[in-house]
Parts: sequence; structure tokens; C-alpha cells
Amino acid sequence: MDKRNRLIATILIGIGCIMIFGKWIGFFSIVALLFLLLGIYRITSGKVRQGYKLLGIGAVLIMLDHMLLVLAICLISLGTFFTKSKRMQRKEGFMQKQNFSSRLEGDSSPWVMNSLSAWHVLGEADLDLSLAMAEKPETVMLFQGIFGDVDILLSEDYGVEIEAFVLFGSIEFGSHRDTGMMNRLNWKSANYESCEQKVKFSISYLMCDLDVRLS
Repeated sequence: MDKRNRLIATILIGIGCIMIFGKWIGFFSIVALLFLLLGIYRITSGKVRQGYKLLGIGAVLIMLDHMLLVLAICLISLGTFFTKSKRMQRKEGFMQKQNFSSRLEGDSSPWVMNSLSAWHVLGEADLDLSLAMAEKPETVMLFQGIFGDVDILLSEDYGVEIEAFVLFGSIEFGSHRDTGMMNRLNWKSANYESCEQKVKFSISYLMCDLDVRLS
């Protein structure tokens, strides 16, 4: 029954997309839409890696057939990124980056954690807070873009707040996993208010695999 419901939901999503974007749809668009829908179905069925491959193929086909639409999406995302960064980064000394592709590694050796705003088309971040050395009492880390893969290992040494939104993909928090469309996570650690070192994460992607683990 669950598989049947997921299939019906996927078909309804496809019909809705055709109704919205019907005048732009050609052969490549139909093929791309089929790959995207099949990718979403695979992810919701638990075959996450295969689902992301199908989503990637669909995204590439859309880029080839609708470059202007893709560019518009990127510009909208970048514009909202600047607005959000200005609102969240209220203190001086933060770093702001805009890249086509970026990778942030903080899971294999001690690393210095500063406030950061990062936007990218393709982005990957592996962060272990038990290895982080914060230079200020409050750190704000903003990640936003089109495609992302973010892994965060929490530590009791920090009070942590997370606000995350993933349009297509999955959010895994501890033993709980949400997959499919429009996934959200709003969470604050029990020691957030009393902890001397605080970290706030704001994560927003069009397609992303977000994994938050408790140490």
C-alpha cells in the first residue's frame, strides 16, 4: 500500500509539473521529468543513491534544454542567499563565498570554525563539531545552493540550532529520515541557552542529502 501511495503521489507531482510548465515542455523536458520523478520515487523507496543519480541525470537534461530557466533559478537562489546572509550575519568578521563548486572538510583533523555564508551550485560539507575550534562565542554557518551533500556530527561541547530546508532529497537526523519533497528540520539542542559556545546552522538546497548525527 505504501508503494502504491508513493507511486500515486509521484504521478500527481508529474501532472502538476506538466500543468505549470506545459508551454516549455519538449522531448528533452519530458525525458528529464521522467528521470526526476523516477529519482524521487527511488529515494522515497529507500534507494537513495540510485535516486540521486536519476535526479542528477534529469537535472542535466533540464539544463541542456532550458538553460535560461536554470539561470533564473540560480539567480533567484543567489539573491535570496545575499538577503539571508545579511539578516543572519549580524557581526563582523564572517566569511562569504560564492562558488560553482566547493567542499568544506572538517571531519578528519582539528579545524577553526568561523561564521560562514556559502553559496554554490555543487557543494559538499563534512563537519565534525568535536574537532572544531570556535574563535567566538557564537558562530553562524549558512549553506545554500542548488545541489548539496552535508554531513554534520554534533558535539555536546556546543549548543546547536539547525534550520534546514531541502526541496528534493532527504534529511536524516539521528535515526529518523525524511525523503522526497519539501523536507524541513528545525531543532535546538537542550543545552543551547546555557552553553558558552553556540553554533547556528541554516541550510537550504534545491536538491540535497543532509545527515545530522549525534555524537
